[in-house]
Amino acid sequence: ARFSSTTKAATRMSPPPSSLLKTLVAFTGAATLAYVALSSSPQGRGGESLGLAATGTAARTPAVRRCVGTRAKGQGMIPSKRRSVALGLLAATGFSALSSNRESGASPLCDDACDQSIGNVPLQTTRSGLQYRDIKVGEGEYPPKAFDVVVHYSLKIDTGNGIKEFFSSFDAPGRPLDVRVGTGMVIPGLDEGLSTMKKGGIRRLYIPGKLSFPNGVKSKVGKPAVPPRSDIIADVQLIYIPGIDDDLEVAGAGEDE
Repeated sequence: ARFSSTTKAATRMSPPPSSLLKTLVAFTGAATLAYVALSSSPQGRGGESLGLAATGTAARTPAVRRCVGTRAKGQGMIPSKRRSVALGLLAATGFSALSSNRESGASPLCDDACDQSIGNVPLQTTRSGLQYRDIKVGEGEYPPKAFDVVVHYSLKIDTGNGIKEFFSSFDAPGRPLDVRVGTGMVIPGLDEGLSTMKKGGIRRLYIPGKLSFPNGVKSKVGKPAVPPRSDIIADVQLIYIPGIDDDLEVAGAGEDE
C-alpha cells in the first residue's frame, strides 16, 4: 500500500501539457533577447556598454561565455560578444528544457511518449511485492540462475519534488553492464525483475524499499541521495544472454573501463 502512491506517481512522471507551453514561452523569450543582443548596441550612459555575466544555470552551460561590456568611444559591445550572449541565452534555455525532461519519468529506455502511456500497460505484482510493467516483451528463454546477462538500466527515486535519476548505465562511458542473475550481484528487486525477462525485453520495475538499497546511496554531482530502504523505480533492458544468445554480439558490452 505504501508503494502504490509511488507507482501512481510514476505513471504520470512526464511533464503535463502546460510544461510544453512554458518551454515554448521560454524559447520565445530567449529568442527575443537573442535578437535584441544581436541587433542592438547595449550602450549605457557616457558611452559605457552594459556588462552581462552568466549566472545560475547559464553559468554552468559550456556554451555560455562570461561576457563583460567594453568601454569604447560611442560604441557598445562588439558584434562577436553580442553573438556569444545570444548563443548563451538560447543554450541556457535549451539546457533548462533538457533538465526538465531529465527530471520526469522519461529515460533512454522509455521516452516521453512511452512515459505518458505506460499507465495503460498491465501492472504485474509478484509475491515479494515487486511490481512491473513490460514496455516490450523479449524473445527466447529466461536467464538461468548464475548466468550473466548484458543489460542497460536506469534507477530513479521520487524525491517529493519530482522523479530524479540517481544512476544510469547510459551515463559516460555508456556501456552495457554484465549482471549475474540470482547471485545477489545487484539489489533484490532488480535481480528478481531480470530473472523473468527475455532477450530484447524492456521493463519498468517498481521496487519496494525491502527489495531496494538497505544502506541507501550517497549523493553525487547532479544526482540525489537515496535514503536506506527507499522505494525506487528502474527502467531495464535485457540486451542478450551470453551462452544462449551467442548469435548476437554487442560491441563493448561488459568491457572494463
